[in-house]
Amino acid sequence: MPATFKLTITMGDPAGIGPEIALKAACGRKWPRNVHFVLVGCREVWMRCAAMINMAPPPECAAISRGNLPQVCTWEPSAYCAQHDIADWHPGRTGKLCGHMAINFIRAAVSLCLKQGYNGLVTGPICKSSIQAAGYAFPGHTEYLAHLSGAPRVAMMLIGGKLRVVLVTRHLPLSSVAKSITRRAVTETVEMTGLGLHWLQAPGKIIGVCALNPHAGDGGVLGKEEKTIIAPAIESLRRKGLKVSGPVPADVIFHQAMHGRFGAVVAMYHDQGLGPLKMIAFESGVNLTLGLPFVRTSPDHGTAFDIAGRGIASPSSMIEAIGLAIRLAGRPNPWQG
Repeated sequence: MPATFKLTITMGDPAGIGPEIALKAACGRKWPRNVHFVLVGCREVWMRCAAMINMAPPPECAAISRGNLPQVCTWEPSAYCAQHDIADWHPGRTGKLCGHMAINFIRAAVSLCLKQGYNGLVTGPICKSSIQAAGYAFPGHTEYLAHLSGAPRVAMMLIGGKLRVVLVTRHLPLSSVAKSITRRAVTETVEMTGLGLHWLQAPGKIIGVCALNPHAGDGGVLGKEEKTIIAPAIESLRRKGLKVSGPVPADVIFHQAMHGRFGAVVAMYHDQGLGPLKMIAFESGVNLTLGLPFVRTSPDHGTAFDIAGRGIASPSSMIEAIGLAIRLAGRPNPWQG
């Protein structure tokens, strides 16, 4: 276990609740003294947000590679300074400028992990439409982090309450899901889930694989993906020695997981997996990215523009994300090196 943990936390979309929950989580809670946080974002936004919640702003650190960092400090990447002006910054009002800012902060934080030896990254929520308005054709954090790190395969594991859920497809319209479910996609996702369970110190648990169609296709009457894609993928995984079960209908599998049958559930698409998880852990769920050469976690919620700037955002999910990042940073990463 490292003697000192250095974690970077990105602001996310500056117009969302990311700055608020990052400050509340990093500064408003007691963390182990050997954990140091560098909050990556616009210094002016950090200061305005701190004033809004009646908190002293953390000091600004220019030499973020030095060893004697304060427990919490902020860092504004130099690339950001030359490109942006926040005179018109208003909480709750995002757009192209905020998309540029969020992307720059992510890029800078990843550089700290890859080049400066930081132990992990916790990301604040971003707005996908603002990211794309800024000219970045990535559907979300996960895909952009894979691009920056060169990771060949990544997966989202959502953790909340008694559930761990991993997605075969992520940010796709529902009309595109069925054609994106392939044997390879299912196989790779289950394999990554198995490695993730080892990382979480839950090895040997059965992985439950969700069906795509109602009643698992009902013998082909309600869809053939279970017979032609999902079941053959599961059989190949069993031959490799993985403990995997399915395809199990979606209206059954999460009940079974809640009662301890499965260590994780592999869901076929975004809302199939996140609906049950957010019902039981809306304010405490955490997103863990599998497949990266560094730890990355995030709160399992969005930018909440409707309450941004009001000082009422709950930091619960951000606190859970930071806690998980600290725990995982002290364990061997299956995808590092």
